[in-house]
Amino acid sequence: MTFFPPSGTGRPLLLDGAMGTMLQASGLPAGVSPEEFCMEHPDVLQGIHRAYLEAGADILTTCTFGASIYKLPKGLDVFAFNKRMAQVARAAAAASPRPDGAPVFVAGNVGPTGQFARPLGTEEPADLLEAFARQIEGLVAGGADLIFIETQFDLAEARLAVAAARRVCRLPVMVSMTFEQGVSLTGSSPTIFAETMQNMGVDVVGTNCSLGPEQMRPVAAELLQACVCPVMVEPNAGLPELRGATTVFPLGPEDFARATAPFARMGAAVLGGCCGTTPAHIAALAQALHGVERVDAAAGARRGICLTSRSELVRIGPGEPLIVIGERINPTGKKALTKDLQEGVFTTAMDLADAQVQAGAGVLDVNVGAPLVDETALLPELVQQLTARLTLPLSLDSPNAQAIANALPYCPGSFLVNSISGEAGRMDVLGPLCRDFGAPFILLPIEGARLPKKAAERIRTVESLLARAEGLGIPRRLMMVDVLALAVSSSPDGARQCLEMVRWCTAQGLPTTLGLSNLSFGLPARELLNATFLCWAAGAGLTSCIANPSARRVREAADALKVLGEHDPHAASFIGGYAAWKPDSGAVTLRAEGAGAARTLADAVLNGDKEHVLPLLEAELAAGADPFALVQDTLIPAITEVGARYERREYFLPQLIRAAETMQTAFVRLKPLLEAKRGPEKRPVVVMATVEGDIHDIGKNIVSLLLGNHGFEVVDAGKDVPAEKIVACALEHNARIIGLSALMTTTMVRMEDTVKLVRERNLPIKVMVGGAAVTQAFADAIGADAYSPDAVGAVRAARQFL
Repeated sequence: MTFFPPSGTGRPLLLDGAMGTMLQASGLPAGVSPEEFCMEHPDVLQGIHRAYLEAGADILTTCTFGASIYKLPKGLDVFAFNKRMAQVARAAAAASPRPDGAPVFVAGNVGPTGQFARPLGTEEPADLLEAFARQIEGLVAGGADLIFIETQFDLAEARLAVAAARRVCRLPVMVSMTFEQGVSLTGSSPTIFAETMQNMGVDVVGTNCSLGPEQMRPVAAELLQACVCPVMVEPNAGLPELRGATTVFPLGPEDFARATAPFARMGAAVLGGCCGTTPAHIAALAQALHGVERVDAAAGARRGICLTSRSELVRIGPGEPLIVIGERINPTGKKALTKDLQEGVFTTAMDLADAQVQAGAGVLDVNVGAPLVDETALLPELVQQLTARLTLPLSLDSPNAQAIANALPYCPGSFLVNSISGEAGRMDVLGPLCRDFGAPFILLPIEGARLPKKAAERIRTVESLLARAEGLGIPRRLMMVDVLALAVSSSPDGARQCLEMVRWCTAQGLPTTLGLSNLSFGLPARELLNATFLCWAAGAGLTSCIANPSARRVREAADALKVLGEHDPHAASFIGGYAAWKPDSGAVTLRAEGAGAARTLADAVLNGDKEHVLPLLEAELAAGADPFALVQDTLIPAITEVGARYERREYFLPQLIRAAETMQTAFVRLKPLLEAKRGPEKRPVVVMATVEGDIHDIGKNIVSLLLGNHGFEVVDAGKDVPAEKIVACALEHNARIIGLSALMTTTMVRMEDTVKLVRERNLPIKVMVGGAAVTQAFADAIGADAYSPDAVGAVRAARQFL
């Protein structure tokens, strides 16, 4: 059965609507999980599936959104439950064939786990990958036609879910992310999400939840611009409102259909309804699409590769600015770095990373190949440290294939692999890993022990490697070529051979790189030779180089090339950096404010510099600084500024968490000094809880971390907590504030239970609420004292209460 496109029609495929909405209408009791209800009432679930089929849905979504080991209620086996839910959907499709004979597809639904992978969270990527794989195995066994990974909010988790699907099966994969204010929860734009998923070879990229059709339009437009593959759009029936004791979505079927149908004319290939939609909404949408031909709005195929992190995107290829890949995190010739790596310490590596970012590197090459070092353990660990601190993509550089294999799951985006050569077995091991994790890689034209000196030899090797890669199902969009710079001191025509190789690769549409410093080895004035050749090679089509971005002439050449290549509009960046430049001074403004190792205690918090915060703090204390003044005049203002940057969308969740952890590291050191001077500090107490029926706690945990930074004592009452227990906990700890979290519309109504209990007992406790579906109007309707859309807002509300 072919999933896409449907035969004989140019209209979009139709997904079904909201499962939770229909389960509530079908008798799902408050506090009972949808999974338990569906297992006990498969007839009710099958009836919902049939209703969506009769409304015109082409795709039925299994009731397995929360069916991972992290969320499934105890007593339900992950494999067996997912298999059973897929079977129920399959049976509904068989019992209600479409009148026109069109196929009905069963989408095995995979939702987020509610956990963050390391280093952002505490879960090992291998554990998340295994959890997704077990769920998907059940869906496949139950007869799913495709895997639908939806409502993702973190790019790293979405990647692990796709990698798990690729491990388990070869079914089509559709992946959807939720966005608010143009980015995901952890700071990924629709373009970054789309390019990362396309690197992984997913079949459909989409967006769902959080927004109504009108609010979703800019997100859909960006996805359509970025995607070569089909795009899915699945909005809510408007934004939720509380009417009486019930949460409702305001758009009725006709209004929803009228606002959603235009996505087909924009080019969307799959449409459906998320929260608040019913069979009536899908039927109205089907009617609105009658006779509508989908516009083919797919973006044109791009040449080159695309690297991503959670919040940065780097394109390397024809027509793009030349990218400098920083080479400094390599122990060769660096005694301090070698010593650190042998001791499992990353201080020097982090300092080298900071300096290269500040100098303008677009990507950082990471190599830990020092003597007496276990690369298989150390490379993943350093990758975690760097991704927790920096936002740009990395290049994983190791001759040890297992070290790269171990590091790839820790990459939160499409990182580069350096490299795959003709060495026996290397393509067979690393090629499939790069394919399934969506990791672009460098082809190194070497076979055996001899370096090919002539371009013709290198071209033959690259052609052989390309054929082997394509035989493994690896697309060209994941490949670039190292043109292999050899020292001109021993190979006089080395520069010319490189240029021939660059021109050939450019004609083939392959992006290129080279180790720039290799060319000048053994000669004086190496930087002069490197910079001169860089300009020469760029003119021939070179798209990147592996070099020291702090080398003055190389950096000047790279910045000048951006102006001359029309990649610096109005030469604005060049003017800003070189306004004070003089031929012999090298006066160049460094890249970004905040980049580089922290020089002050406040900078350490702002930059999330956990490596340097304690040395800077000790220096302040040694100079006689008062611990109370450091907290009140330095640390608190710094973390407050972090919050302001988060609200301005200059920082995103990873930076917020990293800064909060850095602040906490400093406070732990200061706490004994504070208590020794004034005795134990009495901090205002906040009780945090996820309400009854809701097992999500990411938001609650982030709020708790930030509140602790701002002088509050936080008591975590847990998740799925009844109102009586929340209030009892607040009384036991003499709390002045209760913070309530809920992710789902089905559980956020339980917030009112706690508010009523506090009011009935006339307790001097303020209640603040927040969560994905919670709004100011909802908070007002239930009588909460404050609503906060995020952790920064929660801190502000808590401080105002005092």
